[in-house]
Amino acid sequence: MRAPYRPCVKLPHAAAPVKPFSLAKHALLGTAVCAAVLAAAIAFGGPGQPASMPSINNPFSSVDFSRVPPLLHYSGADGAGLAYRYYAPQANSAPSGSARGSVVLVHGSSASSQSMHVLAQAFAAAGYAAYALDMRGHGASGTKGDIAYVGQLEDDMDAFVRAVRPAAPATLVGFSSGGGFVLRFAGSARQQEFASYLLLSPFLSQDAPTYRPGGGGWVSVGVPRIVGLTVLSSVGITAFNSLPVTRFALDERAKAVLTPAYSYTLAVNFRPKRDYAADIRAARQPVAVIAGVADELFFTDRFEPIFRQQGQAWPVTLLPGIGHITLTLDPLAVNAAVVAVQGLRGRS
Repeated sequence: MRAPYRPCVKLPHAAAPVKPFSLAKHALLGTAVCAAVLAAAIAFGGPGQPASMPSINNPFSSVDFSRVPPLLHYSGADGAGLAYRYYAPQANSAPSGSARGSVVLVHGSSASSQSMHVLAQAFAAAGYAAYALDMRGHGASGTKGDIAYVGQLEDDMDAFVRAVRPAAPATLVGFSSGGGFVLRFAGSARQQEFASYLLLSPFLSQDAPTYRPGGGGWVSVGVPRIVGLTVLSSVGITAFNSLPVTRFALDERAKAVLTPAYSYTLAVNFRPKRDYAADIRAARQPVAVIAGVADELFFTDRFEPIFRQQGQAWPVTLLPGIGHITLTLDPLAVNAAVVAVQGLRGRS
């Protein structure tokens, strides 16, 4: 009797089902790895300290600040006392001794109301009531380098308008990062609080064609930390949003009086929204733009094409020989800002 045939090679059996415990174990391991990477990015991915940038720090050394008006205060959206300076219009420059209107000035990154002194004086001399703000997180307004939530700066601006009631027609003027914030406000649902807007070499985005790498040396950005905090914020975790994500190229003297770094929350709010093009498209009030050809932070010849691509025929004035900071100090540039506001009044 023949023995039954047995193959010398075992035939494969159907794959055994993976145990649910094994799947859960792998999922937990993956989650742990992602959490570790995220934690490392947030803990160790902060900004470095850029070298001092003389073209930003030095121009203010020649400014006469002896006639800077004292700080005044208004209540912000949360009731906190926030600071600003008021420059009364010169009666002989305004019709019937009354103001021609008003301008509200928003400073650039790390700065304060004092940096707008030369511009504010020029507007007051031209017959406008001028207000220079210490935006929350700067100067004498709140905790330096931080705010409570994204959107607080818009709430503060709304509170300022309601409390101080700048003379109509009012123009909101912003420089650099402040210009980016003014664009953010101009594209918001609150844009009708101002009759017009003036952007002075505005920061649009690190992804915009106007942006020089590293802001021309002005800023160090902690990209890994920003990415990590953005991920956490997307799921409602904001506990770490006060960590610094940007540092500025200030010299040691300036660090003592200005704001050397921004938290995640302030950095996200003091600029246009992430989709800066949407802010441009949403603006319905008159807007004008001025920048210097010799700007060290931005490619200013690219401003106008960006606005045109978004359907905005905003007048863009480029001033030869003018750099970033000198846009707020040089007599030619300061006069151009005054003329631009006068032109915006006509368009209003």
